[in-house]
Amino acid sequence: MRVMVLVKATRDSEAGAMPSTELLAAMTRFNEELVQAGILVSGDGLHPSSKGKRVVFEGQSRTLIDGPFEAIEELVAGFWVWQVKDMAEAVSWAQRCPNPMPDGGVLEIRPLLEAADFGEVLTPEMAETHARLRERQATR
Repeated sequence: MRVMVLVKATRDSEAGAMPSTELLAAMTRFNEELVQAGILVSGDGLHPSSKGKRVVFEGQSRTLIDGPFEAIEELVAGFWVWQVKDMAEAVSWAQRCPNPMPDGGVLEIRPLLEAADFGEVLTPEMAETHARLRERQATR
């Protein structure tokens, strides 16, 4: 199963504060462990929302909103995608993670939807296209 682990933003991350050398070293060691265990698929930190944009959909219309965005506790400062055997393994790895934020961090673990989760809504043609796109993406 694949999961996305979201590193929730804080006031410091939204202010653009970079992690200390010690925290960066600890996170690097943790990422190395994830790679050695075959867990890490991808992951990165994100710039603060002040550098971001939102596109809001209402029917056929689109509205562009410039950051920063409110509700810091709902924002994301970084992410990983992990390949794990089950949610218990994801939780175990998350609990081993160094605290990602000096002022108190939060990790949110969410399973990624897989083709099987869509059931009959996903036609065989769409499933084939999806598989072909994943293959092309993996070779990049």
